[in-house]
Amino acid sequence: MSAPGEAEAVAAMEAAGLAHTLTRHGRVGSLAEAAAARGVDPSALIKTIVVRRAEEDYLFVLVPGDRAISWPKLRALLGVSRLSLPDAATAREVTGYERGTITPFGALRGWPVVADERVRGTVSIGAGAHGVAATVDGAALVTALGAEVADVTDPA
Repeated sequence: MSAPGEAEAVAAMEAAGLAHTLTRHGRVGSLAEAAAARGVDPSALIKTIVVRRAEEDYLFVLVPGDRAISWPKLRALLGVSRLSLPDAATAREVTGYERGTITPFGALRGWPVVADERVRGTVSIGAGAHGVAATVDGAALVTALGAEVADVTDPA
C-alpha cells in the first residue's frame, strides 16, 4: 500500500521511463539513518530543495546528502542577485509535497531542475512520502528530469 504522495511520484518516474527500485523504511531522524535504511552512502542520498527565484517562480535543486547549496554559485548560475527558501506551507503549496517528501517527480508544477554535478552513480531520491525513496542511476535521473548540471554546492 502506498503512502500519500508516493503514487504520484512513482507514476511520474514510470512515465519518464526512469528505472528505479523503491525502498520503504519509515521515518528516520537523520541523514545518516536515512542513508543506512536505503543502503547508500550519505553522499548518494539526494535532497530535493525548493528554491524561490521570484514571485511564483521556483526551481528544484538536487543536492547530495553530504553537501549544501552554495548560494553564490547558484545565484551566478541563474543570473540572479537574490534567491530564497520558501516556508514549509509555501513549499507544499507549490509542489504538492510536504518538506521531507519533496521530489520533482509528480510535483504540481514542472519547475526547472538544477542538479549538482556530483549527482552520479547509484543515488537515492525521495519518492513523495516519508520513508519512501527510489534508488536510481544518477545520470538517468538527471536526464529524466531534464536537469541543468552544475557545481552548485559546497561541503556541508
